[in-house]
Amino acid sequence: MTVSVAGKAANDIQTKSILAPDARTRRRNAAEARFRLWGKLAVALGVLALVGLLLSILSNGLSSFQQTYIALDVYLDPAKLDKDGNRDPASIAKVSTFGYAPVIEKALSEAIAAKGIVVDGLSIKAAAELISKEAPASLRNFVIANPSKIGETVSFNLLASGRIDGYYKGRVTMESAALDRNTSPEQLRLADKLKEAGLLATRFNWDFFTAPDASDTRPEAAGLGVAILGSAYMMLIVLVLSLPLGVAASIYLEEFAPQNRFTDLVEVNIANLAAVPSIVFGILGLAVFINFAGLPQSAPIVGGLVLTLMTLPTIIIATRAALKAVPPSIRDAALGVGASKMQSIFHHVLPLAMPGILTGTIIGLAQALGETAPLLLIGMVAFVREFPGAPPQGFFDPASALPVQVYNWTQRGDPAFVERASGAIIVLLVFLVLMNLIAIILRRRFERRW
Repeated sequence: MTVSVAGKAANDIQTKSILAPDARTRRRNAAEARFRLWGKLAVALGVLALVGLLLSILSNGLSSFQQTYIALDVYLDPAKLDKDGNRDPASIAKVSTFGYAPVIEKALSEAIAAKGIVVDGLSIKAAAELISKEAPASLRNFVIANPSKIGETVSFNLLASGRIDGYYKGRVTMESAALDRNTSPEQLRLADKLKEAGLLATRFNWDFFTAPDASDTRPEAAGLGVAILGSAYMMLIVLVLSLPLGVAASIYLEEFAPQNRFTDLVEVNIANLAAVPSIVFGILGLAVFINFAGLPQSAPIVGGLVLTLMTLPTIIIATRAALKAVPPSIRDAALGVGASKMQSIFHHVLPLAMPGILTGTIIGLAQALGETAPLLLIGMVAFVREFPGAPPQGFFDPASALPVQVYNWTQRGDPAFVERASGAIIVLLVFLVLMNLIAIILRRRFERRW
């Protein structure tokens, strides 16, 4: 009986192998496979959501980088534009845009007649509605800047109206034009004939990056010039204030501050501030910088100060993490050869931590660039047509910002503003991608391994 049991045990031992998984190993491998599958599905869903978002933005916004123009040879009639005949800019400036509208209408009428274009049921007044209401203002600015051109015939590329531009971008059709009080099928047919004659063309819209915002009746003239400049001013203020303050605070807390209840309280509050909703900083900026300090609303200086407060916790946390990543042996070696604590930090620790500091700073700036809620509370949602001046006075002039401009355009009824908003989102995303690429390059450039 004993021999039989021993033989059975020996047979069991011989049948087991590390190459043949048992039931427990199979269950463990199956659980791991399921976890990997769930991980791949999560990544795939995230990528699909991102691709869907980008496709939606690109499909709606890429057309904003194209604009329809009508080429006309305009005679700058002295009888209408300079009745005194003295070419005085002050006298010429007294002529309003209403005085330039007949000049453009006459130029369009002559161009239509010269090309032999005929559209039944369309008056010359209705034909002139193909041209944007921004065109008289553009022509007036040109004449004021070049009074010597009065009396000459000058070629201009004038903006087509928003509906005509939308017709060539698929937003407007003959059927929708028949129901639209702002355009008609006859106007669209005239636009097609002008295009065949070479007077109407759609090309790249540089004014989208340089022109200021426009009124609700002129969506085709709206641009990002003021918003881009306002965002640049605010980012300059944030960089100048948040980087030295954040790095100095981080060095003190990480290298010099004693470990006591006070520093523990400061560290907890810094972590809490990083999690505070951005709109709270907007309320703080409204109360302190505008109501108490009396700074102007809708000014880059106020937006920069508010975004600085919001960015500081992010920079402090990133800088402290970068300082902690430097091995203690670096500090000990510097102190061992006679360096002071200040010298060991600024000559050895800080240069090694610089990649992490720069990365955290750029990420904080990118976060500030995309913030909208705090800027709405300090009045940067205002309609601003004038460009801010050069620094430092320009920091106190009214301006807008890219995310606020996106919000502003989405609140307007004309579909052309929705197209403009998607185009502004593309510009904002390009800036954010560039800032993140800079962060990656800086990290790779200055990173040292030990």
